[in-house]
Amino acid sequence: MEHISLEHANITVSDPEKTAAWMQTVFGWRIRWQGPALDTGYTVHVGTDAQYLALYCPADLQKTPSDPDSFLGGLNHIGVCVRDLVACESRAKKAGFTPRDHAEYEPGSRFYFHDFDGIEYEVVSYSFE
Repeated sequence: MEHISLEHANITVSDPEKTAAWMQTVFGWRIRWQGPALDTGYTVHVGTDAQYLALYCPADLQKTPSDPDSFLGGLNHIGVCVRDLVACESRAKKAGFTPRDHAEYEPGSRFYFHDFDGIEYEVVSYSFE
């Protein structure tokens, strides 16, 4: 069977550079590319050599519904897998985020936090890594 992996996701944020900065601090990612984008917007690609998030801000940013989990096509959360959950949580706190909903489950552990735009992130670490 062919190996298939997710290469990127594109999300709308209020400030791509600010979001990329905290992602570099919390997740250790790097900026792969940045520049002008669709509809006179701006995009920053941040991640690893193999995967990234495209952080897009259009020139005319619109507000989203208050509960993205309740509408079709809404973003529930973004999951990020790390080796050291405790160290990542410490970096998230230093970046100004409030980790919550910690849980242990087979085969790993997790916590969640919301960023400055209200986007929810699930940070997981698996015991088999």
